[in-house]
Amino acid sequence: MTQQAAALQTYNNELVKCIEDLCSKRDELNRQIKQEEEEKERLQHDISVLSEKLNRVNESLAQRQAARATFNRTIKETEAAYSKVCVSTVPQQPLLKYLLKFLDHFNPLILLKHGIGESFLF
Repeated sequence: MTQQAAALQTYNNELVKCIEDLCSKRDELNRQIKQEEEEKERLQHDISVLSEKLNRVNESLAQRQAARATFNRTIKETEAAYSKVCVSTVPQQPLLKYLLKFLDHFNPLILLKHGIGESFLF
């Protein structure tokens, strides 16, 4: 019977060792899972921040594109009016006032930058 007890003790020791190995592997897997969950949270935060930034850039881009379209339209209209003025006897002062007011609407410093003051306009 001692031989059977010894064999049983050996099996018991091996079973305990297997359970300890499984627990160790589980703990390592838990550590890896926690690490990946933290990385996932960081990435989700980064995505959120970048999405907000992308929305702001898209809004700004849309506004700038609309402004550019307005500039293009105004330039085209002004060039057409200027070519009509060049062939007619109509004074050019009203067209210049219109163009300067348009530019003043987009950036008041443009007039000052080019040395054009209020006394010139009126």
